[in-house]
Amino acid sequence: MTSRTPRDSRLRLVRQRPMATARRVVPNRGSRPTPRPPEGTPPPTELARQARSGLAGAVQIARWAASRHGVPGVLPAEAVAEAAAALGVPPEQIRADWDRARLVGLIELHGGIARPGWRLRAWDRDDSAVLRGWVALLDAWSLARPAPATAEPTAVAEVVEALPQLLSLLQLSAGPVQVATLLDMLQQRVAELRTERCEVPYGPAAAHGPDDTPPAGAPGAADSLESLLDWALDALASVGALVVLDGSQEAGEGQREAVLSALGNWAVWVKLEQICVAAQSPAGNIEQPAADMLRGCAGLTPGPARAEYRAWLAARPVGSAVTELIEAARGDDALLRGLAFEALRVVGAPAEPTVRAVVDESALRPYALLWLAEHEGADPEDALDVLTREEATWLWVDTAAAISDHGESPMLVRHLESAVQGTVPALLEEVRAVGHPRTVQVLVALAAAHPDPALAKAVRRAAFQVHTGGA
Repeated sequence: MTSRTPRDSRLRLVRQRPMATARRVVPNRGSRPTPRPPEGTPPPTELARQARSGLAGAVQIARWAASRHGVPGVLPAEAVAEAAAALGVPPEQIRADWDRARLVGLIELHGGIARPGWRLRAWDRDDSAVLRGWVALLDAWSLARPAPATAEPTAVAEVVEALPQLLSLLQLSAGPVQVATLLDMLQQRVAELRTERCEVPYGPAAAHGPDDTPPAGAPGAADSLESLLDWALDALASVGALVVLDGSQEAGEGQREAVLSALGNWAVWVKLEQICVAAQSPAGNIEQPAADMLRGCAGLTPGPARAEYRAWLAARPVGSAVTELIEAARGDDALLRGLAFEALRVVGAPAEPTVRAVVDESALRPYALLWLAEHEGADPEDALDVLTREEATWLWVDTAAAISDHGESPMLVRHLESAVQGTVPALLEEVRAVGHPRTVQVLVALAAAHPDPALAKAVRRAAFQVHTGGA
């Protein structure tokens, strides 16, 4: 044995741990206490039971499709007739349930073909998956029951944008609210939106006051908003978010009222809490670009971090948010790369086409493959099997780079546990071969951190060889 070789060339790595456990590279710094839902809110098990009951038809059609092969995403007439006969449901209900199954994530489209989503597989055993699916349907209420064909598209978009404020009023009121009151608020909010767009009415429209501002030059705007409010309330009622009442004795004869259901009340409360969490974060994450938002979430535990991601995503269009997250992942910061894909897990199905499109990018490939495997129903621990040995090694180096930049030395030493190789010499050989741009820095940091002089020496030698291009 010479001075250039380790005392024991068979130095073993410590017991292996799934690589997923190495993703978290920043020590926990505590988190905001979990807020309690409003008094009287049913427990999650009861809320999930109600959601399952309301979505029974969507689950039924999703399971019917899962038993077939090659069912198109847009059901042709013959498939509708076959499903109606098999399930004993009218064809028009089949189409409605199919649309809901897609919106909830029970069915996912792959190349135009419907496949069972991971949420369908978890439906009977995972209450949180059921509730997240129902919230996805609530978010898509305007698709669950499309607006009247005669409605003006701009007015429809304004009503959809204004609805969260009306839902907040219903939630804060903790009881029925007159539809006339909701209409007043809708008119005010739409007027604010037009003012923000600097829309100045001309001609006869200019005579209207701020509370009943019609679209520029469009007469009868109040009637239009009233009919669109009826559509919105009907759509929200159809997904189980609220109930429209004929009116209480106190409200007066013929005065309709709206009240949130237990599910609707809980869902709106959750969304308000998410916004509050983001607004209270030191960096104001909800208003930050993706990279800054991810840095602001780096020190959070997984639950609060996901809440931050959801609030950030809720404040911007899904497509642009996904693009921004992918751009953050393409940067030099390995920590942001891992966190960006954690945020994309919150996005779910809408992110799939973009994630598939980056599979061929070497820096993003391991993350994208893991994301796709988990999205398609693989257990997070088993998802690692989709990576080749080279890809797993590349991911190991990338995670080590994140720890080196943002973590502490003991964490880097513990990161050895997640390597797929059985010995240090095997790890070093494959790390040198994988060609990660941060290999030298990672090996130097690991050598400086490790308490075993022999192992540290071997790692330093490997770093020198990579730096000089030696064997």
